[in-house]
Amino acid sequence: MAAVLSISVAATAGAAESKAAMQAKVVDGQVYVNTKDLLKAVGGSGQYDAKSGTYTYKGSEAIPKVIEKVSPSVVGIIGKSTEVQDGATSDDRYNLAHGTGVIIRSNGWIVTNAHVVDGLTNPVVVTTDGNTYKITKIYSDALSDLALIKINAKSLKPASFAKASQTTVGETVIALGTPISFSLRNSATVGVISGLNRGVEATYRLIQTDTAINPGNSGGPLVNLKGEVVGINSMKFSAVGVESLGFSIPVDTVQYIIDQFFKYGKIKRASLGLQLEESWSAIVGLPTDDPLTITGVLSPEAKKAKIKEGDVLYSVAGTRVSSVVDINELLKKYLPGQKVKLLMQSDGDIVTRTLVLADRADIVDEEDEAFLADEEQ
Repeated sequence: MAAVLSISVAATAGAAESKAAMQAKVVDGQVYVNTKDLLKAVGGSGQYDAKSGTYTYKGSEAIPKVIEKVSPSVVGIIGKSTEVQDGATSDDRYNLAHGTGVIIRSNGWIVTNAHVVDGLTNPVVVTTDGNTYKITKIYSDALSDLALIKINAKSLKPASFAKASQTTVGETVIALGTPISFSLRNSATVGVISGLNRGVEATYRLIQTDTAINPGNSGGPLVNLKGEVVGINSMKFSAVGVESLGFSIPVDTVQYIIDQFFKYGKIKRASLGLQLEESWSAIVGLPTDDPLTITGVLSPEAKKAKIKEGDVLYSVAGTRVSSVVDINELLKKYLPGQKVKLLMQSDGDIVTRTLVLADRADIVDEEDEAFLADEEQ
């Protein structure tokens, strides 16, 4: 008869629940897994005692270990601010702004927030070993609030990124960054993921967390207990009566922006070329399948598809949409010039329109020109 391997577990308090498929065998009703696979999934260490036939698992003191692991991949970013603060002058050497970044490649590529680097003059990056580097390249995208920057450095330690599908509400997470003062670089705060897919004052959906995120944390990582980046910290609501309400950009959006910058040097963002109005339910945050109403036809492609103001939009490429954020998320899979089918209501009839996607940059330019024309009149 096969011997039964007993497992004594001393897990770290607060450890996140891990879900991983592991190879297993069933012998006499007992399920056996490879201990290497187990440790890879949950972390920690283990030791088998042949005399007693027991395997003792010890938790990895997850949070200190994660901070130690991820810190070398986190940088501080500082520069002179073009915005003059109260009581300061434009030539005041203390009129500075700072934020945080995450190393993604060993040769000096770093991801951060667009609002961290936009408006900075002579920005520099400081790594955890105290070395200082000038930024040689900046690619910034205000719509996603993400930027890619380059420094002339070698042998840096890039962070590991999680898969978006592995993130769960209630999971313990750690934020690393440079809050309030640049002297507080690589500060760590701990909390949980409070919610996913939040459509709050952003182009794409966000992760909500109660982890303390303060000014200067922007652009820093939100990491799980495996030391994987699950989001880039972007903003925090701050008001009387509001506590522990921070938001991070999920890794799927981060990877989308990074890939576009590396491939094209800019974001080729597809657009329906339509101005859309959400339903009352969608605007106030109620669960809804209400469609969107077309309030403006902005692109030549949309006009050619015979879409007009007052039409109602139900789905894009077979996916039901109820908000502009729904559409933005869906269009991350497409490039300008590709075609999608729209299910719509026009003049009381349900119709299908085939639409060639426009380049959002062209649509924004058209809207800006129209705004400027109105201002001149």
